[in-house]
Amino acid sequence: MSNVRAIARAAPWILPWILGVAVFLIAPLGLSAYTSVMDHSLLDKPVYVGLSNYRQLLSDPLAGRAAWNTVVYTCLSVTLGTALSLSVAALLGQGMRLSGLTRAVVFVPTLVPVVAAGLAWSWMLNTQNGPVNLLLGFLGVPAAARPDWLGSVGWAMGSVVMVSLWTVGSFVVIYSAAMRGVPASLYEAAMIDGAGPVRRFVSVTLPMISPAIAFNTVMSVIWSLQAFAVPLVMTRGGPEDSTLTFGMHVYNSAFVFGRMGYASALAWVQFAVTLAFVLVGLRLSRGLVHSREGV
Repeated sequence: MSNVRAIARAAPWILPWILGVAVFLIAPLGLSAYTSVMDHSLLDKPVYVGLSNYRQLLSDPLAGRAAWNTVVYTCLSVTLGTALSLSVAALLGQGMRLSGLTRAVVFVPTLVPVVAAGLAWSWMLNTQNGPVNLLLGFLGVPAAARPDWLGSVGWAMGSVVMVSLWTVGSFVVIYSAAMRGVPASLYEAAMIDGAGPVRRFVSVTLPMISPAIAFNTVMSVIWSLQAFAVPLVMTRGGPEDSTLTFGMHVYNSAFVFGRMGYASALAWVQFAVTLAFVLVGLRLSRGLVHSREGV
């Protein structure tokens, strides 16, 4: 009886949360799953087609290209972003002057809306009058040798990845906090053993902050697999679909070509692949993440 009374007292407080989950999560998921087995163009009445949308995905060349671009973007963004954020956090942890101000400056780009950042970088990387190429010209690089950052197949993906590295500030903050929590006695013991700065970083710092690395890596993979706004604003998937991501293909299928059923099927495949990557990553991290018990 006491449990029933406790639930009754708590019901008014948790009811808004339950309604929010039902309306904004469960209902959209159910509608998306329903739409994925329909031929739905928004203008005509939906027609049940079973798994036809999922089978069509296997023969869609744009889906394959978008999937490959997303994998490339994810590998580059996660790898370079992790290396950059760890390096910056390690430098900030050396007690350099104005480290607090530097940490704030590094974090500020994460507060800029993604669309605004994409537009700003599109202007900065403009081939004709963008500040980046103007700076290269000032340094003596001839006009013919300056990169076409967003209009060249060879440079476009790299440019999009570079913009993703601009927002590693949140990861730097997490790594900085984790590094400050490493016991000084471990560094002292390593120094007594003759370990240099690099050896101490590899043998002491990285194992001790491995939980933070695992968390940031998983979150970075999730965000990278869903990359959409930056490539849409900067390149619209071009040139020649070289920066077309899977998220953009979902968007184009739904709102450009009006194929809501096929777009829903693509979205569910994207969700399944992302979930699989996360589960595999969490499984692998069990043997790589060090516990601080006994420290």
